[in-house]
Amino acid sequence: MAGRPGTPRLLRELNDRAALELLVTRGPLTRAQIGAHTGLSKVTASQLLARLEERGLVQVVGERAGGRGPNAALYAVVPSSAYVAGIEVGPDGATAAVADITGEVAAKVTVDPNGADDPVKTVHDAVVRACRSAKIALRRLTALVIGTPGVVDPRTGDVKFAFDLPAWHEGVLAALQTDLRRPVAIENDVNLAALAERAYGAARGADDFALIWLGRGIGLSVMLGGRLHRGRSGGAGELGYLPVPGAPLPMGSARRDNAEGVTTSTSWGIPALAGGYGSLVSADAVLDLARSHGLDEPTAVDCVRVAAADEERGGAFLDELAERISYGVTSVNIVLDPGLVVLSGQLGRAGGRPLASRIERAVGRYSPTQPTVTVTEVDGDPVLRGALHAALERAREEVFSAPAG
Repeated sequence: MAGRPGTPRLLRELNDRAALELLVTRGPLTRAQIGAHTGLSKVTASQLLARLEERGLVQVVGERAGGRGPNAALYAVVPSSAYVAGIEVGPDGATAAVADITGEVAAKVTVDPNGADDPVKTVHDAVVRACRSAKIALRRLTALVIGTPGVVDPRTGDVKFAFDLPAWHEGVLAALQTDLRRPVAIENDVNLAALAERAYGAARGADDFALIWLGRGIGLSVMLGGRLHRGRSGGAGELGYLPVPGAPLPMGSARRDNAEGVTTSTSWGIPALAGGYGSLVSADAVLDLARSHGLDEPTAVDCVRVAAADEERGGAFLDELAERISYGVTSVNIVLDPGLVVLSGQLGRAGGRPLASRIERAVGRYSPTQPTVTVTEVDGDPVLRGALHAALERAREEVFSAPAG
């Protein structure tokens, strides 16, 4: 079988990469600690650190007192060795964040499109403003990852269809790469939320789980064997189109600029699917359900939050809402048996444990297996955090794996 031979140079590269990953996750560390974690001898660890210092990737950041003898130097990754950007794009604009190679966020800005429907301009403005705020030249960005709603072709990395972003289409990726002159990747927003959940949230370390997004739209992301399942054409997870009892049949050809199969969301003031699972658990449908149970808070998210905080008042509403949500979760569970389902999005977060436990029981009634249903534990914006996480993985692969010289 052909492969790279175990040459001294390859072994050095592997050791360097292992040490850098260790310093990112556990640093700062002394030479002895690096040796203990990697199994390298003191001499090899010293040579490794000298190489990484020469490449500008690590630096001494302090000392640790020990027993007899001089204090041990503490080493850490140089934060400025690379920068990345994560961008979340939606109907209301774009939010961009810039972080250094350690993941420390240097700046975050939100750009209002002001009626502009040019994806390149929207992203360009957000990235440039974030870089300016972070005092980082755009050319120093090693990777940019953009999260958008809709279908992203896993073969080309381009947007095939985005209901909420009609101006995003095939060709946008190449246009962005040409405009920014940097490596750019586009990913479905709910997939990025799942990446964040696995890295920082309720699915930490889980190889198999599903994430249900309940917010402005309805979405699903599935992680199987530690890998995102995107489907052949990128359409895996478009849960809003699922036919379910109690809702009109969806129209797969529905587009924002085509009245067939489309309605207008009173809650969000934008077009929305008129049928399928998405219409049954949309903000408007949830708000109508809340009103029928005597809850008069201004938004669906507010109603769910109040009901979860006072189950004596809102328990019946949560029961019925959980029943509706369970239709989608049950379908996912019967087909994939992920074992773990995470509720995310504004509505999922608002429902908390009271809503999650009700969904778990309902799915258990309708399925031969019962998954654990829990609530997101990702702080802040999960899509943006997922975009930064994906960008950091790309940047570290490039920077940390580069051979010396």
